[in-house]
Amino acid sequence: MAGIEHIRVEADEAGMRVDRWFKIHYPGLGFGALQKLLRSGQIRVDGGRVKSDSRVQPGQMVRVPPMDVDARGPKSGPIGGKDLKHGEDAELLARMLLHEDDKVFVLNKPAGLAVQGGSGVTRHIDKMLDAWINQKGEKPRLVHRLDRDTSGVLVIARTRGAAQKLTAAFRERDTKKTYWSLVKGVPRKHEDKVSTWLVKEQTPDGDRMRIAKHGEEGADHAVSFYRVIETAAQRLAWLEMEPYTGRTHQLRVHALHLGHPIIGDPKYFEDDPNWDFPGGMQKRLHLHARHIDIPHPSGGRLKVTAPLPPHMVQSWNLLGFDQTLGDRDDQ
Repeated sequence: MAGIEHIRVEADEAGMRVDRWFKIHYPGLGFGALQKLLRSGQIRVDGGRVKSDSRVQPGQMVRVPPMDVDARGPKSGPIGGKDLKHGEDAELLARMLLHEDDKVFVLNKPAGLAVQGGSGVTRHIDKMLDAWINQKGEKPRLVHRLDRDTSGVLVIARTRGAAQKLTAAFRERDTKKTYWSLVKGVPRKHEDKVSTWLVKEQTPDGDRMRIAKHGEEGADHAVSFYRVIETAAQRLAWLEMEPYTGRTHQLRVHALHLGHPIIGDPKYFEDDPNWDFPGGMQKRLHLHARHIDIPHPSGGRLKVTAPLPPHMVQSWNLLGFDQTLGDRDDQ
């Protein structure tokens, strides 16, 4: 650097520690050198002295003295630019991309790909996002989850500030998530609310959720809504499902609770000697996160719809279901 610079703190850096702010902007600046600059008052925020654990706020000006290290560079490359699209993981993520702007990515996660790591999981979305670290050193952040076998809309925050706002929207339930499923049989009520308590239990096949009693240790309240869109005689039904709460496996357990488990569910579709799996269908989970409506971090609403995965397209075609019947005007 040739001389003193004054850099404005950005909105997505709200509440960030000064040492973290410098680590992002000047990754070559060592801890000892930073402490020396802070102690001598050469680094200031809005003209005042600060410590390494002081926190910056949007709009504040950081005085940066001459240093022998270079800045990281621009906040990020152009949206969709080649700086983000490199390597096998980046290419796969790019093929999943439904929406992108300077705050948010929205992916259409394929069935079978885990969102996060776990036992026996070698490839997952969270790890793949390392390929999309921007020039500022920020890695896109997960703000919600989908089961490994569930496909569809997955929202990713591009910045720290966007992650905070999106996470708050999910926590405060200021978001509408719509799923499509194919279930065994046809519910007696074609539109209803399901309200239960759920608890996690360990099984030889991994974690499994079950219906619990109110007050049972570890039980959480779970609420879902559903409506029948189309049926295939009385054997199968296409449901639109909306989780009001966000419990593990919630829609899958609630479908079973109704007596109409989701087709191809490896955990919750119980064997029935009087029922044969439909010919021509793949024995895979028929649950898809079809649509999301969520507040955008920059204002307004973000609404994104994900096309069905190939195995569900195959089933819909086999049954003669019309996809346009499921997309309502408010989506």
